[in-house]
Amino acid sequence: MLMTRQRRPAIRTPRGWAIHVLQEAGAIRECEEHGWMQDRADPHARERAIEIARKDPPVGLSTDEAVAEVQEVLDSIGDTCPECQ
Repeated sequence: MLMTRQRRPAIRTPRGWAIHVLQEAGAIRECEEHGWMQDRADPHARERAIEIARKDPPVGLSTDEAVAEVQEVLDSIGDTCPECQ
């Protein structure tokens, strides 16, 4: 008998989802050399990320919780890589 396994969701945490949304919107980027997330300081990209969070929150989070998670991730990311000179 052929058995299939259910696929796990690619993003398992609200923080991971928020990082994905911010990258998709262009609000953050990854340092090419060290891999640290960097805020691009683009207000339009931030607005797009928040709009995505409002329109399509992940399963298990309300709209307000999704927006708060995106804001929290933005607040925790700086605009420079700590390892770059």
